[in-house]
Amino acid sequence: MRDTEPIVSPVVEAWATYRTTSAQDWPTRRLIRAKGENRVSVVLPARNEEATVGAIVSTIREHLMDRVPLVDELIVVDSRSTDRTAQVARAAGAEVVGQDEMTRGLPRLTGKGDALWAGLAAAEGDVVAFVDADLREFRPHFVTGLIGPLLVDPSVEFVKGFYHRPLVGATSVETDGGGRVTELMARPLLNLFWPELAGFVQPLAGEYAGRREVLERVPFVTGYGVETAMLIDLLELVGLDALAQVDLGERKHRHQDTAALGRMSAQIMHTAWARLQRRGWAAPGTSPGALLTQFRRGGSEALPNLDREVVVNDVSVQERPPLAELRPRLPRRRVAA
Repeated sequence: MRDTEPIVSPVVEAWATYRTTSAQDWPTRRLIRAKGENRVSVVLPARNEEATVGAIVSTIREHLMDRVPLVDELIVVDSRSTDRTAQVARAAGAEVVGQDEMTRGLPRLTGKGDALWAGLAAAEGDVVAFVDADLREFRPHFVTGLIGPLLVDPSVEFVKGFYHRPLVGATSVETDGGGRVTELMARPLLNLFWPELAGFVQPLAGEYAGRREVLERVPFVTGYGVETAMLIDLLELVGLDALAQVDLGERKHRHQDTAALGRMSAQIMHTAWARLQRRGWAAPGTSPGALLTQFRRGGSEALPNLDREVVVNDVSVQERPPLAELRPRLPRRRVAA
């Protein structure tokens, strides 16, 4: 038995103390003074988000572009939407680009990570912030908080957001119940193999920002492993001290069901496995199974004695190489969706 209780790693404690701030620490006036010649781009990857994307775009446009010249470019990447996402975003004031247009001539990939990669390819800013398009009650501090450390401190290369994520149930609200995959999969995984990243409150957060020259040097995983891969790859590329996090308050968005979270977790495992192989910690030339078997109660094809339908999904992930390696092959001009 251990004689003493476990304590936080001194490295993690020091980093979390030094590199954690609040969105309130980065008022707009301060950022305008610090911006200088830097150009700032905000990118929203969006697939069938017509219900929320317009309000987010309008808020950024009004508060950070029209009132003050902080954001220079606002891009919505239409990720093959089948609803009016593109029209709503454009009407609200965003430049809309198609995921397939920005990756024309390259292998066709799917998933959020590929939309993020396309957005980075389309953006021209020195600092690029990514914001999910399904947020409700969006406020400008989601952007100012992310870009603040990058504009003020030249030693910071990447900023990750964190927040309270309320999980709304039928009869109650769990204040921090929204980070289920984080607590059950991502956090244990990172603590085991990349303990330097243990200080990140929400490693899977969809809101983050970085310097273009750094973001262009890392690959983008196409599935739900994109945030995990980005943290690990940036840790290896620029080191822990160049990474920071900011408290953005509360984040409200839709939540996925348990089966979807299982598929997300499987893709994170695939993402981690590839990086463990790179470090020589996993057998070279091997990979986990690509199929995830799940069960759905009832259904027209329920198996005898199970009363459940078997559902199989491909949870493998692909990676878009660093943008810097492929930029000469990309379209020279953006084509609106």
